[in-house]
Amino acid sequence: MQVVWGTVVVVLSLLCWGGQTASWFAPKTAAKLTLTEAEGDVEPTYWVDIRGEALWDVFTLWIMLAAGVLLLADNPSWPYFGLVGGGIYLYFAGRGIVTRALMIRHGVQIGAPENVKLGFIFLGIWGVMAIVTIIAAAAALS
Repeated sequence: MQVVWGTVVVVLSLLCWGGQTASWFAPKTAAKLTLTEAEGDVEPTYWVDIRGEALWDVFTLWIMLAAGVLLLADNPSWPYFGLVGGGIYLYFAGRGIVTRALMIRHGVQIGAPENVKLGFIFLGIWGVMAIVTIIAAAAALS
């Protein structure tokens, strides 16, 4: 089970951290890959918010990726990375879902409906991954 969960964490974390890294360093390419919205397709304030979010995520989301790699390597320090990374991803997912839902409710243009829906799906997946990883890390430490 450790190999399966470690693989899931690595793949999903790499997708998230890699996507945010691409969004910061190459936003036009990221928009073509539907990792983010094009600047002209969203309101300016939202564009600034997701750019700031992407930059911050480049510095923080790698921790869950490290947890998955350490879990696969059977390194005893993985639970610490799992707890911290899980907390970061839980916040990332929760903030992303709540903020986007409120923006939609207030008529803020945050992207094409199909992209917004896909964003909600992935935020939900990353949130569940965070919860499972926090539980597994806490169990490994007890």
